[in-house]
Amino acid sequence: MKIVYFGSPDFAVLPLQKLIEAGHEILGVVTQPDRKKGRSQELCPTPVKEFAVKNGLQVFQPEKVNLPEEIDAILALGAELFVTVAFGQLLKPELLYGTKFGAINLHASLLPKYRGAAPIHYALWKGEKITGVTTMYMNEGMDTGDMIYKAEYEILPEDNTEKLYEKLAVIGAGLLCKTVEDIGKGVAPRIPQDNSEASYATLLKKEHEIINWQQTAKEIFNHIRGFNSWPVAYTLCDGKRLKIWEAVAIDEKASAAAGEVLGFDNLGVKVCCGDGSVLLLQTVQPEGKGRMKASDWARGKQLTKGIQLG
Repeated sequence: MKIVYFGSPDFAVLPLQKLIEAGHEILGVVTQPDRKKGRSQELCPTPVKEFAVKNGLQVFQPEKVNLPEEIDAILALGAELFVTVAFGQLLKPELLYGTKFGAINLHASLLPKYRGAAPIHYALWKGEKITGVTTMYMNEGMDTGDMIYKAEYEILPEDNTEKLYEKLAVIGAGLLCKTVEDIGKGVAPRIPQDNSEASYATLLKKEHEIINWQQTAKEIFNHIRGFNSWPVAYTLCDGKRLKIWEAVAIDEKASAAAGEVLGFDNLGVKVCCGDGSVLLLQTVQPEGKGRMKASDWARGKQLTKGIQLG
C-alpha cells in the first residue's frame, strides 16, 4: 500500500521499519522539526527523521502540519493511507479524509482508556495490571475514532516507562502491519469507542514529578517507575532535589511520619509512607550529581534515622 507516515519519537521507529519490511511503499515521512537539546543546545532530529534519512525516505518537518501549503504538499504525494504513530500534532479533516483509506493511528493504550499524550506513563503511574496497544481510524477528536484491533500486555513488576515503551513498540508494530494489510483487503473492522469508559492521559507537568509521601508505598512505587526514565519522580532532602530512579515497596510496617527515613543498609534507604507501609529507595540522583545506589548516597551524606523527605 502507498503510505505517508507521521511519527516522531523512538516509539514510532519500529512500526515504520516493519511497514517497510512488509513491502509497503512509504511515499514520505512527516515528523516534528529538529529541536535544540542538552546543554549545547544543538539542533537534534527526531528518531523517526534519523531512520527515514538513513533509509532514503522523503522527509517533511512542518512546524504546523495543518497550514494549507503543508496539507497540499502531503496530499500531492498520492498516498492511499496515512499512518500516524506518536506524531505530536492533530490533523485537520483535509488530511484525515484526504486519502482512499483515510488515516489510522497506533495508540499505546487499550482505548478508550488513557486517550491523550502520555498513556504509557499513566498506565504504570495508576497501577494498571494490563495495558496494550490499539489501532484506530482517526477523526477530529483526541483518540476518539473507531477502533480496529487491540493487543494486550500484562505489566510486570520490573517494568518502567522506558521498558514498556520498548515492549509496546514491538507489539504495536506487528498489530499495525496486520491492520494495514486488512484495510487493504477490506476486512478491517470498525468498533466504536464507548465514551462513557474514556479516561485521559494528559501532558505531564512539573508538579506531577513530586512524590507525595502520604500515599502508600505501592502507589509511590508506581509513580517512580511510571516516571522512569522521563521526567523522573523526585523528593526534597534538606531542601535539595533528590530524584528517585528505582524503589520497591517492601513487606514491612512502621510507626513514623510519612516521608521519614527509617534507616538504611546495603539494599537501600527505607522510608515510611502514609499508611505505615515502607518504600525501599534503591537508585537515586542527588541534585547536581549522577545516579548512584541509594545506600552509597546515604553513607556519603551520613544520613540518619528520622530525617524527613519532602
